[in-house]
Amino acid sequence: MFEREENPHSVTEANIVVGVPSFMEADSIDYPTQQSSLGLKKYYPDRKGVIVNCDNASPDGTEQAFMGAATESPKIYITTPSNTHGKGYNFENMFRKVLELNAEMLVCVDADLTSITPEWIKYFVDPLLDGYDFVSPIYSRHKYDGTITNSLCMPLVYGLFCRNIRQPIGGDFAMSSRLARHLICQPWHQSTEEYGIDIFMTMNAIFGGFRMCETGLGTKIHKPSAPKLGPMFTQVVSTAFLTVIRSFPIWKEAAAIERSPLYGLRQKMSPQELEVDRTAIEKSARDGFVQMQGQIERSLSAELYCDLSRMFCGGAIDITPEQWCRIVYDMIEAFATSPDQHSVVEALKGLYFGRALSFMNKTWEWSTEQAEEEILSQADIFHAQRGGLIGKLEAI
Repeated sequence: MFEREENPHSVTEANIVVGVPSFMEADSIDYPTQQSSLGLKKYYPDRKGVIVNCDNASPDGTEQAFMGAATESPKIYITTPSNTHGKGYNFENMFRKVLELNAEMLVCVDADLTSITPEWIKYFVDPLLDGYDFVSPIYSRHKYDGTITNSLCMPLVYGLFCRNIRQPIGGDFAMSSRLARHLICQPWHQSTEEYGIDIFMTMNAIFGGFRMCETGLGTKIHKPSAPKLGPMFTQVVSTAFLTVIRSFPIWKEAAAIERSPLYGLRQKMSPQELEVDRTAIEKSARDGFVQMQGQIERSLSAELYCDLSRMFCGGAIDITPEQWCRIVYDMIEAFATSPDQHSVVEALKGLYFGRALSFMNKTWEWSTEQAEEEILSQADIFHAQRGGLIGKLEAI
């Protein structure tokens, strides 16, 4: 939803748009803006580049910080109305601006990045110049950074859609204008206008038959996501489940796992340090189970519910990968048939925290490489059990 645009250089066309979505990022947005400009000028001096900040009317001075960043590339600021917040709204404005400028491509980077370099622009743009439509990131991340990705989004994309995409909600990505036009034409749910936008883009790129690849970016260093995990989970899962059900006739025919080509950096780097409070995660898990216990019982098989009830009501929480797969697939079936889909997603939230805790307890002393093997092993289980979910959805 567009309210106001500032375009001091009167830019009317561009080849490459670098998009920076934001809300309350005055303390950080200048750095990724400057690095993006350096990348455009260093690697693509003969192409018209512009940096577009799509904001949610941040009251902290984000606009002034962005427009004041020292860059050679021209900048455009676009904002939603002050009462309209959501990452997806920013992307919707960004896609429309890309098409309005007749740009060839969009590169998007988070506004809170401190690890971005000018090379990130090259790592994203080069695959697009080779004919790819969607470029998702490969990061060196702490083994407990991105728990929604690791426990849900990556296994779903891998297990149901048979695509090995490591960061389907990575935040930083690139796409062709052709894909941007396609995304605008798809059905958008309210959760898509919020944090659900990232999984919406990845899933619709798959179902639309667009060429996809990954690019290595090294370490991602940014603000912790933990404070946003509650609403982020609800919005991401709502969009993911809606898209899974809507596209069922397409993905049920998939079979073998496809791996996307890799551009960019190949070597592993040291991940960002991360403090993890397992006690707080356990409390979120147990509280969530108690609050939504009735919906959980209605959504899961009787045997699985009994196992979880023993864990969450006084026992040790230890959800295995196999149990987690059954939970997610039962919840998708419940979501497809329930008149109250929001309650189904909220019922899954406490169990998600329980699965995150179980993974942490198992891998606490493991290396990042060992934890990655466990994440992939879990995704293999999702793939092996996909036939059961297909049968349930076909029977609805």
